[in-house]
Amino acid sequence: METEKVRELMLTAARMRKLALSTIQTAGSGHIGGSFSSIEILTALYFDVLRIDPSRPTWADRDRLVLSKGHCTPALYSALAMRGYFPVERLKEFRRIDAYMSGHAEMHVPGVDMSTGSLGQGFSAALGMALAGKMFKSPYRVYAILGDGELEEGQVWEAAMAAGFHKLDNLVAIVDNNGLQLDGTLEQIMNPQPIDKKFEAFGWVTRTVDGHDIGRIVPALREEVPSGKPLAVIAGTVKGKGVSFMENGVKWHGGHPTPAEFERAFLELDQAIAQWEGSI
Repeated sequence: METEKVRELMLTAARMRKLALSTIQTAGSGHIGGSFSSIEILTALYFDVLRIDPSRPTWADRDRLVLSKGHCTPALYSALAMRGYFPVERLKEFRRIDAYMSGHAEMHVPGVDMSTGSLGQGFSAALGMALAGKMFKSPYRVYAILGDGELEEGQVWEAAMAAGFHKLDNLVAIVDNNGLQLDGTLEQIMNPQPIDKKFEAFGWVTRTVDGHDIGRIVPALREEVPSGKPLAVIAGTVKGKGVSFMENGVKWHGGHPTPAEFERAFLELDQAIAQWEGSI
């Protein structure tokens, strides 16, 4: 990718991270760690890769995005707002009991292609969308973002096996591989490694990238795959990326910052924004 384009996308990601934190602050709750680790992935998708039209969120031939790790809506909803699916002001409805913008992805929200939350099920829904696309000869592609802890669900591997068997080269799985889950590291809970070899065993093409380097993410998603092969991109990420005291911290899976911690976090995010603004 051209350097200027990468810098613009990284600036977008920095602004999205701040918007996600503002959304959590307003709501008084929300999953920070996994939202922050997926920001660059979502930026690459919504601002470069996906064939979408925010003015037509139900356009039949649009690419689909399923956030299988459905609790990371502060990142997803921020991406959708910034992309123009709905006004940024609506993020104030996040987790409000009188609104539809809940803590897990819901199709009531413009731009959300699948309601998700129970881990593993979103990936199966993405599989069904891709299979339907093949059956009806539709041009769209389906992208599913999974957490690495989510790979402990057996349903994920049933879907992976089915995708390989049905030769769904219109399906892309992106694994947010930050190494942490709710109550520990992957190694402590149930290690799914080697992730790439498991997907390859079911007939997938795999690519491993730095999940915070948009200059690597976009080409990995755009580069063609052999006919009949679904693609799995294993994105190495850092939970809580972008705020120093949150990075690689299990407590920030869903932990809520104190007022002083919010202030410190916003300061760091503003510095990152200023840095990328200065590079363009």
